[in-house]
Amino acid sequence: MKIGFIGIGLMGSPLARNLIRAGKEVYIYGRNQQHINKVLSAGTTGKAVKNINDLAICDIIFTCLPLPQTVKSIMIENNGLLSQLKPGSIYIDTSTIDPSTAIEIEQYAIHHNVHYIACTLGLGPAQAETASEPLFVGGNKEIFTKIMPILNLIGSPVHYLGGVVQAYAFKIISNMIGMTNLAILAEGIHLAQKANIDIEQFLTLLAQTGGDSNQLSRRGPAIANNDFSNRFAVDLTLKDLTLGCNMAKDFNYTPIFSQKSRELYQKASKQGYGAEDCCAIYKVLE
Repeated sequence: MKIGFIGIGLMGSPLARNLIRAGKEVYIYGRNQQHINKVLSAGTTGKAVKNINDLAICDIIFTCLPLPQTVKSIMIENNGLLSQLKPGSIYIDTSTIDPSTAIEIEQYAIHHNVHYIACTLGLGPAQAETASEPLFVGGNKEIFTKIMPILNLIGSPVHYLGGVVQAYAFKIISNMIGMTNLAILAEGIHLAQKANIDIEQFLTLLAQTGGDSNQLSRRGPAIANNDFSNRFAVDLTLKDLTLGCNMAKDFNYTPIFSQKSRELYQKASKQGYGAEDCCAIYKVLE
């Protein structure tokens, strides 16, 4: 079985390395030689290709890309890669894209007799590195069952949500909730400081209350230590919140809190924090 992988950045790189560590024959495409070398260092079964079209020999294709338009431009536009794959091939996308784009890709894949699976990721690079990344999967149930051994190599636990729309929608909603929660946390830290509460004690005690959250444990200490090094960038957060707000509009729903949260991340991006971790929203709330 030949596996192709496109997009070996912060999230894609550890996923591809896990496949190589497991001894799978993996063909990778990337533009950054440092990233390519890091993926190939995971074992002896990886190989870099110079052209995306070289991946047409693969039985399974993974993508892990930053934007819906990037996925479309590679996979379906201008006789994209999906049109060149063998009939019966499987395309697994781990990107965060909107449901409307997913429907467009699914229809294109069906036309070319390719099975399309959405496989969204629940946490960050650290979990991806250890294959402990929660996976939220949508697509044909039979194909999902068939690829479970592959999915188990890159993440755990693996959850089946139904169609591709459900998998992407869940991921986007999760990010809307998580990133809005982070904005509230950053605001709370500012208030605690103004009340002269020791910040370390504040974070410890908050975890014992209804204010506890995943963002508190993951990013509270980073804010306290002024560590805004990128784990999930402000600009990616802004992208996901924009996808979420647009998705809500398509569903005829107004996401009041997510819209306000999006405005704050947009402000952070405009102030030059776009490449920093999303907890840099703390800086614009001062």
